[in-house]
Amino acid sequence: MNPPAPHIAMPRRTAGWLYRMRRRIATGIAIVAAVFFGYHAVFGENGVNVYEQKRAEDRSLQKQIVDLKQENDHLHQHVQQLKSDPDAIEHEARERLHYARPGEVIWTLNDRPSDTAAPANPAAPAKK
Repeated sequence: MNPPAPHIAMPRRTAGWLYRMRRRIATGIAIVAAVFFGYHAVFGENGVNVYEQKRAEDRSLQKQIVDLKQENDHLHQHVQQLKSDPDAIEHEARERLHYARPGEVIWTLNDRPSDTAAPANPAAPAKK
């Protein structure tokens, strides 16, 4: 019998090697796929990190909603008082509009001096 030609023997050797290594190749491909999908499950666009950020944002927004509802209730009560309580109306007129009754004198005190006020010691020469 004649030996096979060299150009035919090489593909048979390669095919035989691939056939014997098929389990190792499949295992390697499975490991690469698992690492790829695992990485995307943690760091991907909808991964665990993004999920945690969204949960933190949700908690923050829920707290903000509760705070705004409380503020809304407080303002609603204030509006109801202004609609029905003459003393509340007078208080708002005095505080916000600076209204006074006839004969009253209103004194307004500043809490802190303005920045453009004169220096504390006008006799001291200015530094250059």
